[in-house]
Amino acid sequence: MSALCLDAIRGALEGVASSLLATCDLDGMPNVSMISQVHYVDPHRVALSYQFFNKTRANLLATRCATVQILDSETLAQYRLSLDFEETLTSGPLFESMKAKLAGIASHHGLEGVFRLLGADVFTVREIEPLPVAIRPAPARTSLLAATRRTCASLDACTELEELFDCTTQCLERDFGIRWSIILVTDQAEGSLYTVASHGYPHSGVGAEVASGEGVIGVASKFASPIRIGHMTSEYRYGAKVREIARESGIIAHDPARIPFPGLAAPRSQIALPVMSGGEVMAVLFAEDDQILRYGYEEEDALALVAGHLGARMALLRQEEDPPLNDAAPLPSLTESDVAVRYFAADQSVFLGNDYLIKGVAGAILWRILQEHDETGRTEFTTRELRLDPVLRLPTHAENFDARLILLRKRLEERCACMAIEKAGRGRFRLVTRCRVRLEEAGAAA
Repeated sequence: MSALCLDAIRGALEGVASSLLATCDLDGMPNVSMISQVHYVDPHRVALSYQFFNKTRANLLATRCATVQILDSETLAQYRLSLDFEETLTSGPLFESMKAKLAGIASHHGLEGVFRLLGADVFTVREIEPLPVAIRPAPARTSLLAATRRTCASLDACTELEELFDCTTQCLERDFGIRWSIILVTDQAEGSLYTVASHGYPHSGVGAEVASGEGVIGVASKFASPIRIGHMTSEYRYGAKVREIARESGIIAHDPARIPFPGLAAPRSQIALPVMSGGEVMAVLFAEDDQILRYGYEEEDALALVAGHLGARMALLRQEEDPPLNDAAPLPSLTESDVAVRYFAADQSVFLGNDYLIKGVAGAILWRILQEHDETGRTEFTTRELRLDPVLRLPTHAENFDARLILLRKRLEERCACMAIEKAGRGRFRLVTRCRVRLEEAGAAA
């Protein structure tokens, strides 16, 4: 390895410009081809996109060495890397990260569906040689280290999970200039993630789901790895507009129980980072922008630190013990109107009249407290007792239980003026009904 290290030249590894890859066969006959992507792996290794079976591939397998020339599009600096081949990966975090970036590059060049990643060829970098070309100064940037420090300090001041989620998305705009961001919490039982906080969108999309492995968010969750795209690509897009077009064309049927995802209709950059604790993915921190190449390696590093701190704070806040209940506060006066709350046990979905509200564990929680309120008039509950409630049959340490309560509270706030869930202290919440509630369980005897 030369004195010049890979960490110092990561700007040339963003895939903005194609790179030149030179190999030779066992007889010394050279071959030069263009490749789409040279990907930073660590301070000593890079990965090249393997897309086609060709002469380059044959040479590489025969000699196990190559040379690649890369260009930094901002400074115009060029470098020649001498490489020693290690292995080809066809799955896993590195492969998926390169696959996502390649999809964006292909879309940017009008070759979507043509470029297909067959593997990620991993190389040790033996030498880095700067080429004698005229360069220009790199543009001035906001200090990402200072932004990360400010954000983490703000997260440390949060004492409630909901406050933590909202603070994170607000800090991303305040400290990093990220206008659009979303936090999604994992649901291992359902194999999906659900939105608990968003920032910058006309509609919050709280409760919107993303399947594991779907788009940059689902891939980041499935492989516990950051996924970043610098150009718009249909393969990794989200948003209500995409599904609306599909419904209008008859490709998919209308689903009244699906909450539209609050993403940009035409994002040009996206990044998703797993939020980890104890080796498990608890959530995904997602950001996007309407500018191409908004997030580079440096932004990825900084946001990964924020995601790590978010995971630590989530785990810490969940360890708080629930205090005993206080006396219930007086209920507000009931209105003359009433609402039918319909529950479907098959998927634990709850409808207010004919309008979908929520499903899954959050739906089961709402139905349980409404039943208790209907039978006893009780209004105040603790998260601990619901975790242990035999009717709900949740695990002792229910996964993301507090996040589901946040989801439920926000959905009620957005969709229903007749009832609400209010915090009544740490680990406690209160059901507030402003109208008469009629409970109707689908399939139950009349």
